[in-house]
Amino acid sequence: MKPTNRRKFIATSAALAAGTVASATPLNTMANKYPVIHHVLFWLKNPSSKEDRDKLVAGVKTLAKIKLVRELRVGVVAATEKRDVVDNSWAVSELMFFDNIKDQADYQNDPIHLKFVETCSPLWEKVVVYDAIDA
Repeated sequence: MKPTNRRKFIATSAALAAGTVASATPLNTMANKYPVIHHVLFWLKNPSSKEDRDKLVAGVKTLAKIKLVRELRVGVVAATEKRDVVDNSWAVSELMFFDNIKDQADYQNDPIHLKFVETCSPLWEKVVVYDAIDA
């Protein structure tokens, strides 16, 4: 093997090995930083109304102003594969992370949250909440 080819081979092998190690290393996750997870699914009274969906999305995003909320993700139904285990009957998803159970409980009575409920509750027909802690 020529020296230049050997150098390229060694460099390429080292880069590939580094990439393999990096991809096998766990990423820092919010779960480790913020162990309390609050996931809420909303069903709209008018499920075909994009305007109502957008109003609810905008309302949920206001909850990020609450200091106890460490991270907020807002979503709508993804156009993924239809399977028996996939529930895509909801319209808007709210995923929040908190430092602890007390902060999640205090969030419920925060004026911003109460205003959100007052303003946006006429838009939804059903709400389901899943609260979890890291296992």
